[in-house]
Amino acid sequence: MGEDSLRPAADSRDSGGTRRSPFERFVEGAYGWVSRPPFFYLCAGLVLFWLVSLPFWVDLKTWQAAIHTAGSVISLLLLTLLENASRRGEEAAQEKLNVLAEALAALMASRATEDRGLEEAVTKLRQAVGLEERH
Repeated sequence: MGEDSLRPAADSRDSGGTRRSPFERFVEGAYGWVSRPPFFYLCAGLVLFWLVSLPFWVDLKTWQAAIHTAGSVISLLLLTLLENASRRGEEAAQEKLNVLAEALAALMASRATEDRGLEEAVTKLRQAVGLEERH
């Protein structure tokens, strides 16, 4: 069994490539923008503009529907973008944990010649590295 076959996290990282799609780049940019104070101020400004626009609307229900519709659409889009960013963050954290587990397994394997009890622990750790992919 070669050294590369004992490193599933490294294999998945190597085969995955580093090129991001236009959508992923858009999500990263949007996430960076909406998580800063100017976006909050923009939203607060829109609500303020909506509030002072009451005299220009003929019907109060239409005035209320306008903010509810706009808010719902923006919320749905932001939810989708933020969930995508969150998922990618979780995947990156899992990748880091896998690499740490592989390094620990390699260290334990180097010490297994002195302590035979470590061999079974090394095997279990290496099997657990790709566990999230199997479930």
